[in-house]
Amino acid sequence: MKSVLAYGDSLTWGYDPVALGRHAHEDRWTSVLQKALGHGVRVVAEGLNGRTTAYDDHLADAERNGVKLLPSVLESHKPLDLVILMLGTNDMKRGVAGTAIAAVKGMERLVKLIRLHDWGFDFEAPEILVVSPPPICETANAPFAAMFKGAIEESAMLASLYRDMADDLGCGFFDAGSAAKTTPLDGIHLDAENSRSVGRAIEPVVRMMLGL
Repeated sequence: MKSVLAYGDSLTWGYDPVALGRHAHEDRWTSVLQKALGHGVRVVAEGLNGRTTAYDDHLADAERNGVKLLPSVLESHKPLDLVILMLGTNDMKRGVAGTAIAAVKGMERLVKLIRLHDWGFDFEAPEILVVSPPPICETANAPFAAMFKGAIEESAMLASLYRDMADDLGCGFFDAGSAAKTTPLDGIHLDAENSRSVGRAIEPVVRMMLGL
């Protein structure tokens, strides 16, 4: 049995921008991936609304700093064969970090945490797949537009920056923006079809990294 941890934000949790709730289980990209991979692989969906790569959100009602939470999550689900990191959108918030470069630095920190984690029991460190989230788009949703003011241009740079970082650190890379688009309903989230599209498109990359 292979184990995959999907560590992400609301895109991994399955926020539904249409119903303003949570996507049905079968519409979440992690569920689509799990079904495609079959019973020989266990996909752990660890998504949290608002999660950042490595930055505090002082207005949040839960710990959103991905660096602070990751070691405990790794301990909970070890041994792992692959960790998928899909974060960065919330780093674009004006009150959090606001730049693509900040997201890259945060992602680098997460990769190093995984590599340096004390896995114990002779468990080997997992492979790492860095995923750039689909770019933010224009929206008429005033609260989201204000929260992510100036973020459209920054998020458009994220895929190329993540790709270079992944190459430098020896990680896998996947551009979720090549398979899905964010909805103009709020500019950052995925409708059900686009969420499913991510799961279908990422499957071949995951299979390759797992040696399946």
